[in-house]
Amino acid sequence: MKSELITEQQYQNAQEQYANFGVDTNLALKNLASIPISIHCWQGDDVAGFENRNDTNVDSSIQTTGDYPGRARNIEELRKDFELALKLIPGKHRLNLHASYLENNGKAVARNEIDIKHFAGWADWGKGKIAGIDFNPTFFGHPKAIDGFTLSHPNKAIRQFWIEHGIACRKIAAAFGKEFGTTTVNNFWVPDGFKDIPVDRYSPRARLADSLDTIFKEEYSQDLCLDSVESKLFGVGLESFTVGSHEFYMGYAMSRGKMLCLDSGHFHPTEMISEKISALMQFLPELLLHVSRPVRWDSDHVIILNDELIEIACEIIRSGKIKNIHIGLDFFDASINRIAAWVIGTRNMIKALLYALLEPNQLLIEKENSFDYTSRLALKEESKTMPFNVIWNYYCQQAEAPVGIEWLNTVKTYEKEILSKRD
Repeated sequence: MKSELITEQQYQNAQEQYANFGVDTNLALKNLASIPISIHCWQGDDVAGFENRNDTNVDSSIQTTGDYPGRARNIEELRKDFELALKLIPGKHRLNLHASYLENNGKAVARNEIDIKHFAGWADWGKGKIAGIDFNPTFFGHPKAIDGFTLSHPNKAIRQFWIEHGIACRKIAAAFGKEFGTTTVNNFWVPDGFKDIPVDRYSPRARLADSLDTIFKEEYSQDLCLDSVESKLFGVGLESFTVGSHEFYMGYAMSRGKMLCLDSGHFHPTEMISEKISALMQFLPELLLHVSRPVRWDSDHVIILNDELIEIACEIIRSGKIKNIHIGLDFFDASINRIAAWVIGTRNMIKALLYALLEPNQLLIEKENSFDYTSRLALKEESKTMPFNVIWNYYCQQAEAPVGIEWLNTVKTYEKEILSKRD
């Protein structure tokens, strides 16, 4: 499968068509190149991590389905797989890392004792390859999380363990920020809750707020670390009550000056995070997005170029707050080639952003403000059949990334030579 390169004449022809709508394609491509996507490490190994613990009794709040061959079994394999994905994705991007991906040299390290030394290898590896590293405390997959509670646990000792984990993670995030000279987003997702209907909803939320206040007591420069908090509607085994609901974290973020994270799979199926971006940016200086694709529930499918993804990207660009909105990915599919999942999902996110940057936004706003909704609809529909693919392929070409579907040949060869030989 080979795709034809875009000639300068083809690009100029497409450029002229967009110019008729008041869109500068050169400026759009320049702006696109400046937007880093935070690509999640956990797609490559099915959210297993590398703690090398022998615990058998752990929680199941994260669930990956499928058994496609070639899962990364160690850090070296994960990095190698990730490097291949980066070569197939245009632009320079970030790595989103969970605390459970530490390098412990085969020795068990308690989560409340992790340190930057356990992640120094990631920083060394990332120099020159990525734009920076984002971080996440890991409040799941651990014996101290098996009853559904961590930071809101009624047992003070268990609560303290997770508080110490959160504090350690903020130190690591700040160290990454200093190492790369770019702010590390440190995102807190806490899957606490009840499987069945609780009697007391207030106390767990009071404990969670108190735990977070303790974790965030030490202040870090926002040039090094930005803390965010992420809500969820429900989780596996925690279907009836989630301590960290959207309302809880929206109030917490606004009252504590923290960043709010919206995960596109963490809401009711009829709720779209694209509709929430403009509302929240009225009151929050920064916003984090975790882009996934829910199918009937928070199933974390690989994102496709569907209406909601395009609308998310359009809302980011239309807001004029692109420097204040951080874009991360959060899907994990073990039923397909994992490197292909990274490439498909990330390229789709970038495609959606390009689509948004090529939207005749100024012209549409003028029609909207003059109540000419007929022209607004006509122009929006006409823009959908503009030569977008020419601009996209030209961007990939200029970024020395594969054009069209060519990247799949590389992945299939790698699968045959490398992935198929993994146990």
